[in-house]
Amino acid sequence: MRVSRRGGGVRTAWLAICLLASIGLAHAEAPPTPSTLWKDLFVRVENARLYPDSKTFADAIPKQTPGSILADFDRERPADDKALADFVAAHFDIPGTPDTTAPAGPTLPLRRHISALWPQLVRPAQESSPGSSALDVDFRHIVPGGRFRELYYWDSYFSLLGVVRDGHADLAKDMVDGFAGLIARYGHIPNGTRTYYLSRSQPPVFYLMVGLLSPRDPAVAYARYLPALQAEYAWWMRGAEGLRRGHAARHVVRMQDGALLNRYWDADDHPRDESYVEDVALAAHSSRPPKILYRELRSAAESGWDFSSRWFADGHDLTTIETTAIVPVDLNSLLYGMERAIADGCRHRREQACAHLYTQRAAQRRAAIQTWMWNTGDHCFYDYQWRKHEPTQRLSAATLFPLFVGVADTRQAAAVAGTVRRSLLMPGGLATTTVATGQQWDRPNGWAPLQWIAVVGLRARQQPDLARDIACRWLATVGRNYEREHKLVEKYNLESGAPAGGGEYPLQDGFGWTNGVTAALLDDYPHCGSSAGGARPPASRTGDANSSTPGAPT
Repeated sequence: MRVSRRGGGVRTAWLAICLLASIGLAHAEAPPTPSTLWKDLFVRVENARLYPDSKTFADAIPKQTPGSILADFDRERPADDKALADFVAAHFDIPGTPDTTAPAGPTLPLRRHISALWPQLVRPAQESSPGSSALDVDFRHIVPGGRFRELYYWDSYFSLLGVVRDGHADLAKDMVDGFAGLIARYGHIPNGTRTYYLSRSQPPVFYLMVGLLSPRDPAVAYARYLPALQAEYAWWMRGAEGLRRGHAARHVVRMQDGALLNRYWDADDHPRDESYVEDVALAAHSSRPPKILYRELRSAAESGWDFSSRWFADGHDLTTIETTAIVPVDLNSLLYGMERAIADGCRHRREQACAHLYTQRAAQRRAAIQTWMWNTGDHCFYDYQWRKHEPTQRLSAATLFPLFVGVADTRQAAAVAGTVRRSLLMPGGLATTTVATGQQWDRPNGWAPLQWIAVVGLRARQQPDLARDIACRWLATVGRNYEREHKLVEKYNLESGAPAGGGEYPLQDGFGWTNGVTAALLDDYPHCGSSAGGARPPASRTGDANSSTPGAPT
């Protein structure tokens, strides 16, 4: 989309963005999800718990056409669970359980092990089978591992941190092209490449992936992918035009002072196909209307933090989840970064009205984050409960996102660093929150993407000592577990140093973003990694050393 350079260009450009957002549904029609397609058969299989993981049947591949299978089901009506299991086995190919067996015998140093893992996590372009929940994927891509057999949105950026450092720029380019294709097809990047993920996205890190393609001058890549960046931004901003103060529409919230900020929000309000039994069981133990609860759960899944005390009204109980009532500091920081990236891309293309518009939008968002989320007394950025008109006052690692994108000034960064040292720094790295609820995105668990955001943000905002401390503690945690278990996992217990628990599913091995972040930190802090398998092998990477992350404004 090109914008006018004449008088009124900014207003014209913003109206064009709103128009693009309003026609977002004109993209490819979303195929049916498994629960919609298989109806009573889906409900029976899930309620019978034929498989321990609700995701298993949601990912099954039918052996005949859906119409034929449903006709057989109506005719046979399996009388019990055994008959139902026999029916499913006859009519579907069920995905197998991932092999989590660690290699026997001697292992490579950790950095070399990560370099050798990428081919195991790469998948070719894939065409989905009729009736399958899989979406067509027209490009090579990295999967996280374990039960996560498909492409995931925000995981991919953190995986690519290692991919590009190991010399696979061609794979990164394929994935960025592919994500741009998903935006063109659906209007946004879905949570993952499954039909049941199309109703939501994930933290908007596409611009960061684009920046990895041109590390010395990210604006070059932003200009090349400008239509895709603008289209994704328009999707996140749908509903903004005409929104009244103190109200929300889709992902957009108009604050009391008129500022626009964003929230996580899912378009659907029924149980998640991939967690059907868990959602239905939770609704049965809650006094809330099920549809409201289901949308809140889905919206938290869009955040990537599923689940965390960040989203709970009482700070402890999942049944009180209120994701759509919260304006998250991490989401709005990333959208600020996206606005800055689009402005840089427009400027590179000499589209001055466009550059001015997005620069203005970024400045407005930065001011809103400062107004509504910065807490001077507690020295941190909080999420904001827009319905109650108050900060949540629940400290989490999200407080570091404003440092990562450049919203925080150096004074705030120093204050945040002090808060992090006092309340979030643990023996094994950066904690996710300060409370233990049994949810996987709470204390004592640590996650690779949050370590990266913290390290880069602190380093960029003149807090190198804490950045190094977090990096070294994380590398020691991953390194010790690798020496013991000979593998990497999706999350770690930062108190015990062991693989973490909690959440809706067992701990997953693999694991794409742990590999990518650990590789990048080993490269940037090689002396920390001496006990964790050492830095990368010199011959394994063709790129140049870069202690910052392309695409993260500094």
